[in-house]
Amino acid sequence: MSTIKNHVQLVGNVGQEPTITNLENGKKVARLSLATNENYKDTNGEKQTDTNWHTVVAWGKVAEIIEKYVTKGKEIGISGKLKTRTYETESGITRYVAEVEANEILLLGSK
Repeated sequence: MSTIKNHVQLVGNVGQEPTITNLENGKKVARLSLATNENYKDTNGEKQTDTNWHTVVAWGKVAEIIEKYVTKGKEIGISGKLKTRTYETESGITRYVAEVEANEILLLGSK
């Protein structure tokens, strides 16, 4: 277990068209929202779905693949690590954001 430090794997559907930014150094960064669903039965035996939304960020070659092949609704798998960043709002409030930094992507669905 000593090699498993900060590793995230998710399979889900892209919630909106990815945003691609071209940086001054020629690299690309992609941002997208990924929905993952957990299905279970409640106490009455009714099927329920719990959806979680994840912000995914990818750099370089992975961002280029996202730009070329990933669209809203597409099912993808990603592997990466959890990163937390902070920023300050205009009113001086510090906000914390957790994101998944993807270093691999697997194209699954046919959308």
